[in-house]
Amino acid sequence: MVYRIERIGLAEVVEHRRLILPQLSATGVAAPEVRERSGFRVTYGPVRASDIREFLDSGKASDEMRLVRFDLKDRAVLIPVEAKSALPIALGASLVAALSGDPVAAAGITAASVAGFAGVPALLPWLPGEDFSLKGFALGGLVALAAAIAALRDNGSSLPVRLLRAASYALLLPPITAFASLNFTGCSTYTSPTGVRKEIDTYVRLMAGMAASGFIMYVAQRVARAAKG
Repeated sequence: MVYRIERIGLAEVVEHRRLILPQLSATGVAAPEVRERSGFRVTYGPVRASDIREFLDSGKASDEMRLVRFDLKDRAVLIPVEAKSALPIALGASLVAALSGDPVAAAGITAASVAGFAGVPALLPWLPGEDFSLKGFALGGLVALAAAIAALRDNGSSLPVRLLRAASYALLLPPITAFASLNFTGCSTYTSPTGVRKEIDTYVRLMAGMAASGFIMYVAQRVARAAKG
C-alpha cells in the first residue's frame, strides 16, 4: 500500500490524507505502519464496492455493509477465473487420453477438473468436510466412482486389468478435483491466510502421492493390455 501511494504520488494529487480500503483487505494491511510511513490514515469501508457511495454520505458503515456474504452468486463469479487456467490443461490431458484410446479417462479428467473449479464452489455449503480439499476429494470421488464402474464393465479386458484400471481412476481423479478446489482457499471468506497455508501443507503431499500411485497403476494396466493384445 505504501509503495502504491509513493508510486502514483498520491500526496501530490489530493489534499486530504485519508484512505478508504475494502473491509476484507484488513488482514493484509498494517494501518498504523501505512500512516507512519505515508502520512495517510486508513479507514476500512464496506465489504462491497456498491455500498461506497452510501458509506461516504453517511460517514460510517452500517451492519449490513459489514456483513460478509458468500452465496452462490458470489461463488459463481470465481468459476470463470479458475476455468481460464484449469480448463485448457484439463482439455489437453483429456485429448491425449482420447487419442490413446481411453475415452473413459478422457471424460474422467474433464469431469474431475470441472467438478473442482465449478462443482465445488457451486455446492460448497452442502459438500462434506470443512477444508476445501476434503470437499474436492468428496466430489472427485463420485467422478472416480463412475469412471471405475465404467472400467469394470469393459469386457474387452481381463478382470485383473479391469481392477487395476479402476484402481488407477480411483487414485488419479479425486486429486484433480481436490487440487482445483484448493485454489478457492485464497479467494473465499472461509479461510484466513494461516488456514490457507495449513491446508496446503496438509493435503498437497496426499494429492501428489495419490496421483503418482494412480498414474503408475494406469501405465501398468496399459502395458498389461498391450502385452495381451
